[in-house]
Amino acid sequence: MAAPLHPPNPALDLEGLEALMAQVRRAPGRFGTVAAMAEAAGAGQDALERGFLLHAHLDAAGWLRAARVKAARERLLEPGTVAQAGADCGFRDAGVFAAEFRAATGLAPAEYRALAGAQGFTLALPADYRAGDMLAYHGRDPLSLSERVEGSTLVKAMAVDGQGLELELAFRDGAVHGRVRGASGPAAMAAAHQRAVRMLGLGTDPAAFERAVAGTSLEALAALRPGLRIPLTADVWESLVWAILGQQVNLAFAYSMRRRLTALCGGVTASGMRVHPTAAAVAALDPEQLKPLQFSRSKADYVIGLARKVAAGALPLEELPEGAASAAALRLAAERGIGPWTTHYVLMRGCGFADCVPLGDAGLTLALQRHHQLDHRPGVKETSVLATFHLWASLKGVPA
Repeated sequence: MAAPLHPPNPALDLEGLEALMAQVRRAPGRFGTVAAMAEAAGAGQDALERGFLLHAHLDAAGWLRAARVKAARERLLEPGTVAQAGADCGFRDAGVFAAEFRAATGLAPAEYRALAGAQGFTLALPADYRAGDMLAYHGRDPLSLSERVEGSTLVKAMAVDGQGLELELAFRDGAVHGRVRGASGPAAMAAAHQRAVRMLGLGTDPAAFERAVAGTSLEALAALRPGLRIPLTADVWESLVWAILGQQVNLAFAYSMRRRLTALCGGVTASGMRVHPTAAAVAALDPEQLKPLQFSRSKADYVIGLARKVAAGALPLEELPEGAASAAALRLAAERGIGPWTTHYVLMRGCGFADCVPLGDAGLTLALQRHHQLDHRPGVKETSVLATFHLWASLKGVPA
């Protein structure tokens, strides 16, 4: 009889991985090592590792670090010592806590706790940080009502707990200096800091990608843009709006629709900037209100229908980055109006899953054809195998 074709120790499946992730999020202090996670999942470490790489696009240790840091951000805003917060979240000693927390957030734990009474923060940037890429991405629409780039400073209007605030990010002397205008208090400052870290792409580890492509056909491409990170939208909802508006239209038209939607239902800051519309604000609209803004009937139905699900809690977008990319993809693709391109755009720009690229994007397929010297434009399946963020950047400078 022939030997079985499947490996003796297959990858942990998606259901088992999601159950384990939920356990860790509930009690991160119980999981001091990857081995402890494997034991809780009832799987070998090899199977666990393969499950994380396949479904979460991270190694198990990397995901565990991120989960601990998220828990620590919340714990540091509660009473107790900094050391106790670290221990409660599974960091084995104060030195490890400080190093891993700073690497993920740009602040030491004590500095993060001090945000509660501050109006700003300063984040040290990696030596290879490409500030120009970040500024170009967030300033890609010079007429935007909710973002403004002037020289080396970005100002972003956003809503936090119903308040319209402005987050100013100024690049100077190897750091970014953040200032919050229009809101204060622990919740507002923590939210502004979290969104700054997202927008700066500080959660991306370019060194890992650069090591992975060493000796491959992508090595030279990566060498042209060392330290390339993926800047994210301020929250996942914003990336979904961008993606829906960008379906089947050129960028200039998508920008204009976003400006019109923002003017219609976005909040206003003290200085007059407009806040990107919240899901609740869009959910309150009728599709007929979007017709004069040049929304097609289907686009109006999609964006309002999705907003209503998000506002009602039926589509928990902001939780997607904490789980597995595979699960997030399945959840998004189940919604009306979200196809492969939109799904993968949100996974990349909203959730920060670096292995995801917008399948079917015309510019990306052209970049693939050029780089790999193909005699045809690759389809979705081929794109998913060949594509990287570097290829998109090689064609458009800074992708939309």
